Amino acid sequence: MKRNRSVKILATLGPASSDEAMIQRLYEAGADVFRINMSHASHDLMRELVKRIRNVEAVVRRPIGILADLQGPKLRVGAFTNTKEDLVVGQTFTLDNNPEPGDNKRVYLPHPEILEAVQPGHRLLIDDGRLQLVAVEADGTCIVCKVVAGTRISDRKGVSLPDTMLATGALTEKDRRDLDAVLAENVDWVALSFIQRPEDLAEARKVARGRASLLSKIEKPQAVDRLDEIIELSDAIMVARGDLGVELPLETVPGIQKRITRAARKAGKPVVVATQMLESMISAPVPTRAEVSDVSTAVYEGADAVMLSAESAAGDYPVEAVATMNRIAEQVERDPLYASIISAQRSTPEATGADAVSLAARQMAETLSVAAIVTYTSTGTTGLRTARERPLLPIIALSPIVATARRLSLAWGLHCVVTDDATDLEGMVDQACRVAVEQGHARPGQRVIVTAGVPLGTPGATNMLRIAYVGSDGLSAV
Repeated sequence: MKRNRSVKILATLGPASSDEAMIQRLYEAGADVFRINMSHASHDLMRELVKRIRNVEAVVRRPIGILADLQGPKLRVGAFTNTKEDLVVGQTFTLDNNPEPGDNKRVYLPHPEILEAVQPGHRLLIDDGRLQLVAVEADGTCIVCKVVAGTRISDRKGVSLPDTMLATGALTEKDRRDLDAVLAENVDWVALSFIQRPEDLAEARKVARGRASLLSKIEKPQAVDRLDEIIELSDAIMVARGDLGVELPLETVPGIQKRITRAARKAGKPVVVATQMLESMISAPVPTRAEVSDVSTAVYEGADAVMLSAESAAGDYPVEAVATMNRIAEQVERDPLYASIISAQRSTPEATGADAVSLAARQMAETLSVAAIVTYTSTGTTGLRTARERPLLPIIALSPIVATARRLSLAWGLHCVVTDDATDLEGMVDQACRVAVEQGHARPGQRVIVTAGVPLGTPGATNMLRIAYVGSDGLSAV
């Protein structure tokens, strides 16, 4: 199924969208990649969802990406004698290592790593920032805080630490079990939550051993501070605006989104914009005008993908949410301003053969008004370098490896097709022309540009560019 847009749609599965028929409807409405949230999915449910997605993939005969989102460290306070307590701005309130139920003076904090790391002056945000505390004393066993905003706290509310670097890594014991489980099911992407530093990717990378690509969710100020290093070690990036908006001033999030999007594009790494994009469609069949503008902004910025969370997972209108996002993206990409904005944001290519060939392919394609760029890619690198150039015409990524095609379904502009590997140069060009016609991106008489590596089948050796005419039989013509 050909998409009439370059940006991809990532849809979260959940109670409203877990059966096979609904997954197919979401795909047909525009979803390109499906997200399984391991915060809520058991291993058995995850396995069943993977099976259903693969069944839909077989029906639609298109590679579909699967992203498993690990929960990450969930930091929460303990329980209270009365389940909740009212506080007063200006009072002191203590978080400590005493497991007894709390009151309006103190509460148990079952996270020694926080007790040891917080210093006087650090902020502690409870319940998504509804209660704001500032540490005035900390001795490694308790944190005495001053209440600066908010007046209520209740059982097991989450704790955010915008000023504190925790010594622990991003993977919890639950994450390690979940990671083993999702890798056994051959998911394509694994999202790592609450990344603070580039070293947080090391353990997951060691476990994955290339079996899945790693996506780092940027949702903490510490990660923003070391953004370039994290991008370098990641396969993709997500702008997780929900937690960013808790730990950083809300008014700074749009600027950070632009910074992350452009940095990832410069590095040639897919970037996903997520959280509350069509939030009102959880309970309404149409979005707000502000939400439409929000999705449009991400598309204008050249994000690789935009994501739906509760809208598709638990909302009343999951199919409508995907279809709405699809229509918004199509309309933005038809806007004459879109081409000029995308072109103005292009980065200087790196000094590699793949970058040089990808740049030349884009320039020649736009100069000659060809129908499509067809790129052969076994590892996915050439496909990503071509997408990095943001050519304003279709990119068909041909790969003999289904896992590569599935992973590339997250990347901007790539129409992925699983094909047999070509055995000679003429056969390769013929195959490129035939697939371009079959997939609806070219017609006889038009031209396509083909890029590949010679000798054929050599990973990472993109060094050839050829202009081919599509003959009346759908093959290349002299």
